[in-house]
Amino acid sequence: MRSSLRILLPLAAVVLLAGCTSGSGSGVRAEIKTTEGDILISLSDLTPMHRDNFIKLVESGFYDGVSFHRVIKEFMIQTGDGSTKQDTAILNDDYTIPAEINDSLFHKRGAVAAARMGDDVNPERNSSGTQFYIVQGKVYNDGELANIIQRIEYNRRQYLYNKALGDLRREALHADTAMSEDIIQQNAIVRAYEAMEAEGPYAMPEDHINAYKTVGGTPFLDGAYTVFGEVLKGMEVVDAIASTATDMNDRPVNDIRIIKVRIIK
Repeated sequence: MRSSLRILLPLAAVVLLAGCTSGSGSGVRAEIKTTEGDILISLSDLTPMHRDNFIKLVESGFYDGVSFHRVIKEFMIQTGDGSTKQDTAILNDDYTIPAEINDSLFHKRGAVAAARMGDDVNPERNSSGTQFYIVQGKVYNDGELANIIQRIEYNRRQYLYNKALGDLRREALHADTAMSEDIIQQNAIVRAYEAMEAEGPYAMPEDHINAYKTVGGTPFLDGAYTVFGEVLKGMEVVDAIASTATDMNDRPVNDIRIIKVRIIK
């Protein structure tokens, strides 16, 4: 989990590189004070493990002093890597949380979501225990969204195949069954096809389409990362951070940090 600078890239590379609706809030909010200004977010009741983990980290002071270590304009700003803190405290940030991906929580502008390692090493799509990102995104037109929907469907097929492949390899190992890799791969194709048939084709909800055409977001991440909150106030701060100069690793040239986070219940 230490490869923080590229924790989003594996999926983004597959998809294009690979929000919350009203009523999803828990009544728990968090004020994120940064060197660029304050951001107020709400946490969702639809993702209780992520909500409670975030509250625990805030109350422990984990986020105080961490940098925004990955920033991409018209995409997102990412933070939460404990190694970017200036103090020398030993931090427990090398853990994951089971995915809580919910179709009603999507990547519209202002969505708060958990970063994670890519599908190739993380087929269950478990979230980083500490790293999260805030979506800046951009506005899309109908043609662009149609292409993204096709790419989401392609990525879904690839994910189901990789998951079936991993499951079958584990099943063969535990059963001590002599099965060639070719047979395992063929069976994975069948299992993935059956899963696709059961789920049906991907269709982006109309309210998501309208949001991406008006306020914007990052639709190509939908269904692949756990969205667990949204920005209530301070998107101008997100925009300012997203617009900062960065190096070849997408790290801000001038350090941008979280000063303090506090929970408001």
